Formats: sequence, C-alpha cells, structure tokens
Amino acid sequence: MATERAIVLTAPVSQQDRIVILDSLRGFAILGILLMNIPAFALPSPVQHDPFLLNEWGTVDFKTWAVVQWFPEGTQRALFSMLFGAGILLFIGGKEKRLDGMMPADYFFRRQLWLMIFSLFDVFVLLWYGDILLDYACLGMVMFAFRNLPPKKLLTGAAFCFIFMLARENRDLYHDKETIHLGEKIAAIDTTKTKLTLIQKEQLGAMQDFKDRNTAESKLKQLQKNTEKVTGSYKDLYEYRTGRYLEDLVQYLYFGIWDVMLFMFIGMAFLKMGILTGKATVKTYLWMTIIGLGVGLTVSWFRIQEMVGAGFNRFDYTKQVGFSSYELSRTFRSIGIFGLIMLLYKSGLFKWLFALLRPVGQMAFTNYLMQSLLCGLFFYGVGLGKYGQLQRHEIYYVVAAVWALQIIYSHIWLHYFRFGPLEWAWRSLTYWKRQPFKK
Repeated sequence: MATERAIVLTAPVSQQDRIVILDSLRGFAILGILLMNIPAFALPSPVQHDPFLLNEWGTVDFKTWAVVQWFPEGTQRALFSMLFGAGILLFIGGKEKRLDGMMPADYFFRRQLWLMIFSLFDVFVLLWYGDILLDYACLGMVMFAFRNLPPKKLLTGAAFCFIFMLARENRDLYHDKETIHLGEKIAAIDTTKTKLTLIQKEQLGAMQDFKDRNTAESKLKQLQKNTEKVTGSYKDLYEYRTGRYLEDLVQYLYFGIWDVMLFMFIGMAFLKMGILTGKATVKTYLWMTIIGLGVGLTVSWFRIQEMVGAGFNRFDYTKQVGFSSYELSRTFRSIGIFGLIMLLYKSGLFKWLFALLRPVGQMAFTNYLMQSLLCGLFFYGVGLGKYGQLQRHEIYYVVAAVWALQIIYSHIWLHYFRFGPLEWAWRSLTYWKRQPFKK
C-alpha cells in the first residue's frame, strides 16, 4: 500500500497541471539558443568573434554579426537558466508537501545526476563543446539550498552574483592590462646595458605571446588548423571538440558559475512573484522592457564600437577599453527581452505564436540535444562537412531549417506521446520506474 502511494505521489506532473506559459517560454529559449550557438557549430573559432578576419566589413555578413551581438546575444541562454531555476522549485515543491523525510531530495539529486550523464553524452558523443547541461546539473544542486528563500532574498542572491560576475570580468581585463603594461615596460629596457631577470623575461614573453596570438596571421593559421580538425577524421574531430570543452570548462568553473546562478536566482524569484507565469501587470513587463532594452542595447552598442575600433584585435582592445561591460549589457538585455515576450503574451494577439512554440518547449531537452546532432551531421567532417564553407549570414538559413523541423516534429510527436523521448527517459531514470509514454 505504501509503495503504491509513493508511486502516485512521485509521478511526473500531468499534462493538465503543466504551466502553459513556461512551456512556451522554453520554446522561445531553446530555439533562441541555436541562434547563439550556430557560429560555434559552423565557423572556425577565430572567425566566430572576428568579422574583420575574412573581410566582412560593410557586407551583409558584418551586419548579421552586429545585429546578433547587439540584440539577442547571450539572452536566450539567460532565459533558459531562469526557466531551469524555476523548474527546480516546480519539481521539488510539490514533493516536499506530499512526501516525508529525504525522498524529495533523493528524487531531485538523482534527477541532477542523470542530467550529468546526458551532458557527457552531448560533449563526448555528439561533440558539442558549448554544452551547458553539466553546469545546470551541478549548479542546480547548489541552488537546491536556496529553494525556500523569499523572492527578496533570491533577488539579493542574484544581485550578488551579478556584482561578482562584473567584478571578475573586469578583474580579468585589468590582469591582461597589467600583462601588457609590464611587458611593454620591459621591452623598452636597453638589454645591452641591463640584463633581464628570469621574471622579466617571463613577463616579456607573456606580453609578446598575447600580442602574437591576436595578429591576423596567427588567427588565419588557427582558422586553417581548426577547419582541418573538424572536417578531418573522427579522431581529430573528437580530440579538438572535447579538448575545447575541457579548456572552456576550467575557465567557466571560476568565472561562469556566477553567470548561471544569477539567472537561476532570478527565475526562482520571478516564479514565486508570478512574473514568470504572466501574473504580473502589463506595467511591470513594460518597465522591464523599457529599462532592460534601454540600458542593455545602449551598453551593447558602445561595446560593439569599442570592438570595431580595436579591429577585433583583443590585444589592442585590452589596451584601449577601460571597463568590460558584457555582463552588464547581457543582464539588462535578457530582462528586457523577457519583458518584451511577456508583453506579447499579455496582449493576447500572439496566442498562435505561444501555441506554436509550446510543444517545442515541452520537448526542450530532446530539442537541445537534437540541435547538437543535426548541426554535427551538417557541419562536421563525419557528416556533410559544411564547416567553414558557409558565409556568416548563410548559417542562419540552417538555423531557420532546424527551427522549422523542430516545430513540426515536436507537434507531431506530442500528438501521439506524453513526453519527448529524452524527457521520458530522464523521468523514468529519475523515478527508477518506466513512465507511461503513449497517450
């Protein structure tokens, strides 16, 4: 009897109890993420962030880069982090009311641990070095500790993460400035009269290496090497893509965790305040849009001008810029775009759009990994090998095709099944019981 009761109480949320707007928001986020990720799938790494390298200035390719950087860059990942933070509360909240002892925590941590396994599959099988599931799996377990805090304290946590992230971003900027300053100071020493110490030689070498890495010649060599690895054998592709992930992971562990936690805190707070579920007033969303986009787009525009002024040479950019504003811009733009989406929702004029994206959001986990699979088959050498062969604006045709495909198959799939295939597998593994699949 107790076993049957536990099965009923721990069953996944029914279709009738789903919060419709959250599924639609996940749809926006999961499709938007591909818009941000596609350069890393399609273009060699120096070109992804440097439209000057292949003489794109003044072309449709440069305009494409500028629009993406100015407006949506980084915002969909932020929205997805907000929704994941809210999802923690939705998953654990009902269970803590109905189950005793450690059972709610047991299910939650089992869920997060399985997410780690799926993340490793995305990285080491699908070879997507930009995977974020491991971050969500690990940091979700950290956020578990904050689930019972009131909205005001959750927003305080978000503010702390924002300040820490901005401080860390500028700490790195001024660390690089110091590397340049010390190196140039030592380079001015007349070595015929003064012998350099080992430390001075090391500092001079660090500055020169920084400078050399950012020359056009060095970037073009890197472009060629990366293209050969991605379009070559599976072994070369595997070593390159997984190696990139591990390099980025080390950097992210001391830098990016505040980025993810910032928006998880916001998502938790907004869920408790009703902002995430559309219960706030139109005025609230309007002010979020005006302030968020007003500040975010302004800061973003100045940031782009600084990058263009430095010719996308990071060495020169570091010397010239006085304040690193990426997180400031991204945070405000993310809040502004969220407010804009919610204004569309509150207007009632875009019910068709939210209905269109709802199944995509219900299958967000499946669609996220499917993007890795589809783009890998199209761009990698083990597939069609289109890596580095499309112009920048053309890669967004691929995005549109994947969007259309995912919208269509999500609607068809959920017509016959309760969950997406990976959502079903994740739930079955979490509850250690095969979940009902067909409708």
